[in-house]
Amino acid sequence: MKNIIGKLFGGGKGREVTYEQAKELANHKDDEVRRELASQAELRPEILYYLTDDPSSVVRSEVARNNATPAQADLLLAKDISDDVRADLAAKISRLAPGLTANEQDQVKVMAYEALEILARDQVVRVRQIISETLKDIADAPPEIIRQLAWDAEMLVSGPILEYSPVLTDDDLIEIINRGSSTGRLSAISKRENVSVSVVDAIVETTDEAAIGLLLANKSAQIREETLDQIVESAMKVESWHAPLVARPKLSEFAAMSLAKFVANNLLQALTSRKDLSPAILARVRTVVNDRLDEPEQKTPDNAVDEDVSTPLEEAFAKAKTLHAKGELGENEVISSLKKKDRFAVVAALSVLTEVSVISMEKAVRLKDPKGMVAIAWKAGLSAKTITPLQRDIAGVADDKILSPTATGQFPLSDSDMEWQFEAVADVL
Repeated sequence: MKNIIGKLFGGGKGREVTYEQAKELANHKDDEVRRELASQAELRPEILYYLTDDPSSVVRSEVARNNATPAQADLLLAKDISDDVRADLAAKISRLAPGLTANEQDQVKVMAYEALEILARDQVVRVRQIISETLKDIADAPPEIIRQLAWDAEMLVSGPILEYSPVLTDDDLIEIINRGSSTGRLSAISKRENVSVSVVDAIVETTDEAAIGLLLANKSAQIREETLDQIVESAMKVESWHAPLVARPKLSEFAAMSLAKFVANNLLQALTSRKDLSPAILARVRTVVNDRLDEPEQKTPDNAVDEDVSTPLEEAFAKAKTLHAKGELGENEVISSLKKKDRFAVVAALSVLTEVSVISMEKAVRLKDPKGMVAIAWKAGLSAKTITPLQRDIAGVADDKILSPTATGQFPLSDSDMEWQFEAVADVL
């Protein structure tokens, strides 16, 4: 930081200014002088309050970051016209939030809580996201604020709270689950540490494939034997559940025998090597496994013509890989496929360009998540002009939910938001 004030009045870096000097500097014509003044840790509260009305947002941001700024000033800054000022204030005020409640008696704490409450409802996602990320694992964070963030429509905001916050009760989580939450919300809850039996049962009742898969992969999730057996009954056609089911800490005889009948060969070794099964049950499981492995392979008659069992998606994926190897799979190829509304070709291209399996990419597209599709396009190295047809023609997003490029033709989300969104989509696959 420049030491402009020290040069103006003499003295070394960090030199404290007098009250009279501070009043003079608060009206200095140079924004940088006023900004440096606003950063002073020992500045009188009334000077900081005065600077909340400074014409420069850079100065007001410095006031917002200053821990010495009085609560009255923070309350004003919570409604500042600058997104950056409110974001800087959110970063500071959320660090001071632990222990605050809606029923404070101390007037200073009342204003601090009010400022936090305003920021938690801010129209800019980044502001709310800062609060969410700061409070996500704080045990004494304000419960009302945490619940508000948990219900936020933006996964960037609600996701961290749903996944980590110890403030949320089982009743809170079950209410969110039962209100028809999206796959993203359910998946965030499924990844919580020590998910309770009642919350597990509520998630399983939704039949959400991705969320249940994450629940099974969560070794700390408290899944009842009856619930696990219920999942196994539906698991034959859901391949993404097979590996986490085989790896669950404890399996019933029913679950182990059922899995032995349909999981892929590469999982059978793990199943027959489990330590939690009794010798008798393990012997039965091994018998089922050995019978499967001993089954003769189906042979094609000599006079039969080999049937092409490749699916259209597999064929498109093979073509996309070939084009990519030649350096010919880029935006022009994707746009050409978009114009033809060739869904398989687009999904295959996105799979190759993002290095996500084609089956997982197909599942991602089926989510019909506009932000997820924008993030996928960005991750694939495509320009913003592709996001509208991707959402409308490939993912089937409703017209009123489509995210369009900005007026300048840029992506409607920040790079950090899109990175988070892409990771969130990848997590549920």
